[in-house]
Formats: sequence, C-alpha cells, structure tokens
Amino acid sequence: MANTMPRTGKKRFFIRVLKIFGWLSLILLLVVAVFAWVNRDLIQRVMLGGLKVYETTPPSLPADLKRPAILVFSKTNGFRHEDAIPAANVLFQQMAVKNGWGYFQTENGATFNPAMLEQFDAVIFNNTSGDVFTLDQRAAFESYIKSGGGFVGIHAAGDDSHADWSWYMTELLGTTFTQHTLNPQFQTATVSLDKPDHPAVQGLPSSWEHFEEWYSFDRSPRSTGVDVLITVDEATYTPEGFLGADLRMGDHPIVWSRCIGKGRVLYSAFGHAAAAFENAQQKQFLLNATRWALRLDGNECDAPSVAGPGK
Repeated sequence: MANTMPRTGKKRFFIRVLKIFGWLSLILLLVVAVFAWVNRDLIQRVMLGGLKVYETTPPSLPADLKRPAILVFSKTNGFRHEDAIPAANVLFQQMAVKNGWGYFQTENGATFNPAMLEQFDAVIFNNTSGDVFTLDQRAAFESYIKSGGGFVGIHAAGDDSHADWSWYMTELLGTTFTQHTLNPQFQTATVSLDKPDHPAVQGLPSSWEHFEEWYSFDRSPRSTGVDVLITVDEATYTPEGFLGADLRMGDHPIVWSRCIGKGRVLYSAFGHAAAAFENAQQKQFLLNATRWALRLDGNECDAPSVAGPGK
C-alpha cells in the first residue's frame, strides 16, 4: 500500500518523537543527578577512591583509663558498614565494662601517635575501611604492633580498600581480598576450627553454621606463616561473586593470627551485619580474641605483660 502520509506530516511526527525522547532523556538525567547527590558519600567511598579525611588533632583520653585497655577504631574512608559498626562498638564496650578493662572508641586517626597508643594494650579495627591514616599515623601504628601491641581486625579491616598500605597488606594481613559473595550476597555456611588449642577459639564448637557475606582472597595466608584458626567449608555455600566469578580458594581461612615483632595480630572476616555480633559463637570468639590480643591468655609472640607495649 502506498505511503499516503504527507511529507509535512512525517516531519511533524519525527519532531514529536525527538521532543518526547528529549524530555525522557532530561528526566533520566535528573533522576541520575538526584540519585548521585543523595548517594554522593557512598559513590565517593566505593567508586571514586574513598574519602580523603585525615585528622591531625587527637581527642582527649579519659584521665582514669584502666589497664589493660582497648582502643576501638571504626573510621571509614571506604565503604561504611552502618549497622555492624555500632553493634560491635556496643559489644566491645559491654565486654570492657564486664571485665574491668579500659575502653575508648574513636574515629579520629590522630589518636594513632606514640604517646596515645602507649595507653592501650590492644587496638580493635571495627570494620575500618579505606586509607584512614597519614604517613606518621601509619608509622606509629606499625611501631606499636612491632613493640608488643595487640590487634584484632574485623571484616572490612581486611578488604581491598587498604591496598595502598603495603605493610598492612603484606605483613599484617598476609593476603589480598578479591571479592565477596553475591549469589546471593549473604549465605549460611559451615565453619570449623583449624587450630582448636589456640586461646582465641576456646569454648567454641568444632564446627557451626554462620550467616555472613563471605570474603575470598587471592591466596591462603597459611603460606605466609600465620596460624589459621577458622576455615569455611566452600561446599556449604555458593562461592560466586560479581558476574558469577568463581571465589573458591580450596583452602579458605576466615580467621587467622600471627606475630609481628612482639605484637599479636588476629584478623577475622566475620562481621558484615549487626547480627554477626549478637550470636553466642561470635561473642565468645571476640571475647577470646580480645583477651589474646591483650596478652591475658596464651604465650605466643614472646612479648611484654599487660603493663603496655614496650614496657
């Protein structure tokens, strides 16, 4: 059938289509702009290299800080675990009160100077993420660990947002985060003790189920000489990441400890969600881990007593 639409009619039709397309494009751009503005903090943290916030004025410590004392540090220049951080902070505060320990929680990186770190027997990195320290603050923390300070790192303390700090990645952690599960993101899996005689895992069952966002790493840290304390059974969950990436490691440690100089270091990949700090096994484990970092249990690392690092 012959095309009977006049040429002027076709022109008006295409102009109308272009106008509609233009308005839809404008609306889409506005939606994207609003989304970007509302989520600008998250976008900067995750997609644009993280925040660049560095404190230079330290906070005031309590005058009556008891010993042994723990410093709970939850600064995030990278992705922020909004639910897990406050839940863990409450747990550590309750733990300190119940056991008569000194406790100080901060997100001020300037706390990491030699004089202040001397007031603490262990430091907890509570989902600390991103590049959080100046070079001097990094050096103070490294010296603190090597001279006998304790360290417990939780979940995001072992992700790839710390990649620019070579000592932290290669010596303290001993492995590099690759991805976490995404199919689905949170899954229940079976974990088991790898070194049941270690003080940090006393009172825990030989195996149990845990609901978590499961981290994978480029290699098992076992090869770097760490004591692997807990592993996850990859046959009990789906170890797939972005676009179906295979996250299987074979040997898949999830908690390990090591000595650095005289310092005691323990890292745990548990702890993405608030619920991770509410179950009995996690509470027992974190109490054990903190006691070990404080040198209240075990004889690893041949270091000074709880009088303080280097004393």
